Amino acid sequence: MLERYSRPRMKDIWTEENKYRTWLKVEILAAEAWAELGVIPKEAAKDIREKADFDEKRILEIEEETRHDVIAFLTNVAEYVGESARFLHWGLTSSDMLDTAMAIRMKESMEIIIEDVREILETIKRRAIEHKYTVMIGRSHGIHAEPITFGLKLAIWYDEMKRNLRRLENARDCIATGKISGAVGTFANVDPRVEAYVCEKLGLRPAPVSNQIVQRDRYAEVFTALAITASTVEKIATEIRHLQRTEVLEAEEYFRKGQKGSSAMPHKRNPILSENLCGLARTVRSYCIPALENVALWHERDISHSSVERFICPDGFITADFMLARLNGLLSRLIVYPENMKKNLNLLKGLIFSQQVLLVLTQKGVSREEAYRIVQGRAMEVWQGKGTFKELLLEDKELSKHLSREEIEEIFDLNYHLKHVDTIFKRVFGEGA
Repeated sequence: MLERYSRPRMKDIWTEENKYRTWLKVEILAAEAWAELGVIPKEAAKDIREKADFDEKRILEIEEETRHDVIAFLTNVAEYVGESARFLHWGLTSSDMLDTAMAIRMKESMEIIIEDVREILETIKRRAIEHKYTVMIGRSHGIHAEPITFGLKLAIWYDEMKRNLRRLENARDCIATGKISGAVGTFANVDPRVEAYVCEKLGLRPAPVSNQIVQRDRYAEVFTALAITASTVEKIATEIRHLQRTEVLEAEEYFRKGQKGSSAMPHKRNPILSENLCGLARTVRSYCIPALENVALWHERDISHSSVERFICPDGFITADFMLARLNGLLSRLIVYPENMKKNLNLLKGLIFSQQVLLVLTQKGVSREEAYRIVQGRAMEVWQGKGTFKELLLEDKELSKHLSREEIEEIFDLNYHLKHVDTIFKRVFGEGA
């Protein structure tokens, strides 16, 4: 279902046709390497490069009999190559070709994911600068705390997404690893120079040591990086869902002309994109566990990992790519309501300045415990609807012993909370932000 919405580049990487095409690349390069070493005739390597091809339907026909996908593939390729096909797959085991080819596809997929994240970073940065001083209430436990700006909220998303970028880049470098070392990794029937040649041509590094496979901790690193990135996407989407709640309405997903929100209620404008992203994040995270469980295989290799990877590799990458593209579009078109932010900021009638009163009192020589008692007493009266916080403080005779009317008035200045926004933006985005 998701494939038709995903970017063509990612979808194309995980087609059956591209799988076989990538397998063929490895086999052709291996034959060329053997020819360079003088082990097989150069004409044979030339034949393999020029004539090698495959037919997906024919491969499936052969596999019905062989019950082995690689043998079915090689048999079909041999039908195209002819006599020189006896030098195809020379000295290799299936996983030499499979894992090296998979490294190509996973590396290419990671590069698309990395580019997705870079695009999101640019979008978040642009929106953060746009709303650098758009004041809103900060919330802890879902309850009003102290003022922040919407730009600062975006800056946190940006900084976290930068960490995701580093993790993804590290995972890409880790997975860009091939192996052509034979049935148990000893190079008994294949020269290490073949592995070096093939990997260099494909932009991969040879595994320093392997058994029959590339070790699956590399795959686990990839899927862990994808899972953490998906969790960041969910974090952003969850925040947008809360900000779009009717009682809050500080931000809202773009609602296009002709869009419908409910089959029963024509008035509805729902955060469906954010909800969709939260659901898909659970899917991407779920692939992390089987990837971790694939690390432990029997001895030099069993095949329990193979069935898992046939699902999690295409589905994981296509889903992650789709999520990141959707998030970028959502953030680009996100509607922000500064007036509603200002209205919500004043809902607690000044209680958001309570910490400043507390701190000023302690500077005046009042113990923290006594200051807390005075401030909380007036604050609870505000909760009970007895007036605004400033009014109650100005009427408080006990407080007036320590603070003048002018000092109390100064406390209720929003700019107090914004004085270090520039500093934070420079730390996150650099100079000029």
